[in-house]
Amino acid sequence: MAVQPGRVGIVGLGLIGGSLGLDLQARGWTVQGLVHRQATADRAMDRGLVGAVSTDPSCLSDCDLVILALPIPLLLNPPDELVAALPESAVITDVGSVKQPVLEAWRQRHPRFVASHPMAGTALAGVEAGVADLFRGRPWIATPDAATDPAALVQVRDLALSVGGHWLTATASQHDQAVALISHMPVLVSAALLRAVGDERDPDIRQLAMVLASSGFADTSRVGGGNPELGVAMASTNRDAVLRGLAAYRWSLEQLEDAVLQQNWSQLELELRRTQTLRPDFLRAPGEVSSES
Repeated sequence: MAVQPGRVGIVGLGLIGGSLGLDLQARGWTVQGLVHRQATADRAMDRGLVGAVSTDPSCLSDCDLVILALPIPLLLNPPDELVAALPESAVITDVGSVKQPVLEAWRQRHPRFVASHPMAGTALAGVEAGVADLFRGRPWIATPDAATDPAALVQVRDLALSVGGHWLTATASQHDQAVALISHMPVLVSAALLRAVGDERDPDIRQLAMVLASSGFADTSRVGGGNPELGVAMASTNRDAVLRGLAAYRWSLEQLEDAVLQQNWSQLELELRRTQTLRPDFLRAPGEVSSES
C-alpha cells in the first residue's frame, strides 16, 4: 500500500531519521529535516538525506506529517519550541524503543500523536548512518490508546507499509515488555559478557582471547558494545520490564550452571537442544508462519 506523498518533517537525522528521509524522498515525499547543529544540517544535505534542512523548528510549520527521530530523553522532555512549532493538523509520530513513557509524555502535547517504533537498525549512528531500505521486511509497531486519533493511526500505518515495514499494533505495556526481552535486556547481558572477558586478570589469557575472538563472540557482544547513552535510556525508561527480563535470564543461567557443576551432561544437552529449537522462531521473518504451526 502506498501512502499519498506530502510534506514530511523529520526531527533528527541519525540512523532512523536519515534512512526514512532517503526512503520517503524515493517515494515522492517532500522531506524537511530539523537538526540541532548546522554541521549536521550541512552533512545531511551532502548525503541527500532530505530535500531541505534547518536548525529552526519553525521549518515544520507546513508539514502534513512529522516524525520525531529523537533520543529517548528528548522524546520524554521535548523542547518547548519544538512542541509549539508542530502544526495542530499534522500527524505526529515517534520512533522510540519504549512506548509507555513516550505515550504519556505526548498524550497532552499533541492531539494527533501516534506512538510507534520501527524495529530496524544497524551498528552505526549519527548523520553518516542513514541507508535506503532499512525498514523493508522489518516490524513497525504502533501502540495506540483510547485517545489516539484513528485517522492519524491509519496514516502512520500507511507510511510504515510504504517503506516496506510489517505493521503491528499492541498496547504500550505489551510492547515494552516484549522489547525488554529481545532488545533492552540483551544489551545488559551482552555488556556482562564483555565485562567478564575484559576483566580477566591474567593478561596473557585476556590477550589470547582477543586474538581468538571470532564471529560467535562478535555476534553475542555486539549490542553490549553499542551506544552507552542509548543503553542507559532503555534501561531507565523501561526499568520494570528490564528487571523482569534479567531475573528470568539469571534463573536460566543458574540452571545451566547447575548442570555443569553437577556434571549432568545429559541435562545440559537437553537444555541446549531446547534452545536450538527455540531460536528459529525468534529469527523468522515478520509474518512468516512456522511450518510446525
